[in-house]
Amino acid sequence: MIRVVVSPAKSIDTVKPVLVSEFSIPRFIDRAERLVQHLRLLHPSDIELLMGVSTKLAELNFQRFQSWHLPFTTSNARQAVYAFDGDVYDGLGIRSLDAAQVAYVGRHLRILSGLYGVLHPFDLIQPYRLEMGRKFGVDGARSLYDFWGSSITQALNDDFSAGQNPILVNLASEEYFKAIKVGELKARVVTPSFMEYKGDKPRIVALMAKRARGMMVRFMAEQQVDSVDDLKTFDYGGYSYSHEYSTPDRWVFVR
Repeated sequence: MIRVVVSPAKSIDTVKPVLVSEFSIPRFIDRAERLVQHLRLLHPSDIELLMGVSTKLAELNFQRFQSWHLPFTTSNARQAVYAFDGDVYDGLGIRSLDAAQVAYVGRHLRILSGLYGVLHPFDLIQPYRLEMGRKFGVDGARSLYDFWGSSITQALNDDFSAGQNPILVNLASEEYFKAIKVGELKARVVTPSFMEYKGDKPRIVALMAKRARGMMVRFMAEQQVDSVDDLKTFDYGGYSYSHEYSTPDRWVFVR
């Protein structure tokens, strides 16, 4: 059984069409509401400092927290995989996948989130910005890592409980993957890494690597990958698996 985790995007799209009617409610919606209750108390200048954003973005997110409300419906929220708008999601290109491929994404992809913990792709979300690495604590927690504790890991373990040979493909950033307690995870973790040749040796270029993570999810959906070893055939964007630079659980793809 394969599950894939990715990071959310900082930008939220509220205009492009959502092409599925299926939706669900985030597993940790009550805990997200608790965070929002505290975030609402912040002045825009506090948000600017907390998130390291411009005054304009701080004002936008202040208004988002004030407007955030339950219950979530398809009128006031949208499915997460259609809402996040960034390099990973550009690489995935969910709107150009067919129904079977979108269904694959729904079964296999999970999105880590500072506000929602962990999301199914079709979970409804309302616009927000709250990066996992920000030092924002609630109810005695010193950070979001403390706040979420083992909850995200347990949710993934529950996901794996019905299958055999559990594999977690880590396509998340380090900031978000740190929210998973690997020692408690009941699955093998495989972490693909994407590198570009610059001179004699390849190196990671952050922008390209983010897009490649989404491309790998797309590859999995289009190929209906059910064995982790099939990931080694990934060749989108000119990447190819490198035996030389890879280790048993860190698979390097270069171009």
